Amino acid sequence: MHFVIDRDIFVQNVNHVSKAVSSRTTIPILTGIKIVADHEGVTLTGSDSDISIETFIPLEEGDRQNVEVKQEGSIVLQAKVFAEIVKKLPEQEIEIHVQDSFVTTIRSGSSVFNLNGLDPDEYPRLPVLEEDHVFRLPQKILKDIIRQTVFAVSAQETRPVLTGVNFEIEDGILTCTATDSHRLAMRKVPVEKNDDELQFSNVVIPGKSLNELSKILDENEELLDIVVTENQTLFKLKNMLFFSRLLEGKYPVTKNMIPKEAKTSFAVHTKAFLQTLERALLLSREGKNQVINLKTLGDGVVEVTAITPEIGKVTENVATQGLEGEELRISFNGKNVIDALKVVDSESIHIAFTGAMSPFVLSPTDHDQSLHLFSPVRTY
Repeated sequence: MHFVIDRDIFVQNVNHVSKAVSSRTTIPILTGIKIVADHEGVTLTGSDSDISIETFIPLEEGDRQNVEVKQEGSIVLQAKVFAEIVKKLPEQEIEIHVQDSFVTTIRSGSSVFNLNGLDPDEYPRLPVLEEDHVFRLPQKILKDIIRQTVFAVSAQETRPVLTGVNFEIEDGILTCTATDSHRLAMRKVPVEKNDDELQFSNVVIPGKSLNELSKILDENEELLDIVVTENQTLFKLKNMLFFSRLLEGKYPVTKNMIPKEAKTSFAVHTKAFLQTLERALLLSREGKNQVINLKTLGDGVVEVTAITPEIGKVTENVATQGLEGEELRISFNGKNVIDALKVVDSESIHIAFTGAMSPFVLSPTDHDQSLHLFSPVRTY
């Protein structure tokens, strides 16, 4: 194999596929990046068997030449070392040449590296998925969905299915839900689909996969295809394929958890309320005691307090709009609510309570596309 390639585009693609490579894999070949050069261009693949990313660099795009392939072939190179090398090469062109015994020469200007490669035939093949269940989303929307849900997945492996985000489609609406059983984040969005009958549920994508995908997605309206099968999902971008395995297990039915009625409710400015809660947790040393207490005072005012016995107490009154219903005292995990407030895309939020020991709902005031649900904390 022998080709010359533009450094910037090569570095960008190597970075993308590196996101799927884990140094902790038990399969040695998966610590490498597979490189294939043929008459159409160069294909790079990285995988840790949970996530696989394949990118394609065409010979030319528009009037720009990306690659000149002098000899077709393939190689697997150690991802960590190889990614560091290509980032630091001095010139705008990189030449890669594979000789006998998989020894690979990487040349740029007067800089020459010789790396020991691995046999590309040993690299696992990527799955070929049946494209029966396909829908489309703008990249920006998918990036938003991930940002607004993935923070709420469980960090505990005791219930693996809760470490992912549940995707389901019903009546043309995609609903994405994440919960760690103490809090829940949900986002809805209408989707474009190639089949009007398309419906599915219990498609749980690992939070780790979605975090890596989010780093690759652009903030633009370009559509990507999402293919769903029984145990894999595939995100198809221009010149890139991102595969993720799905989590096994039954995702809890969360629709029934969301209260329909409220005994006490109010609206409040998102940023001001976020800053109040952040101040309330300043006395929480090392984040051990993250409990915040809230009570209604009347005249549209609520009182926020936090007590850390060995340090002290903080109290702050917050002005609200439309405070109505019964008097309320409730305690909750402040960090969980802060996490949600940071991803709310609305200037003000509505909070609805159904009692001191029942879950409460936080939602934007200007649309009904997302909501957050929190369990209260028992403090006595």
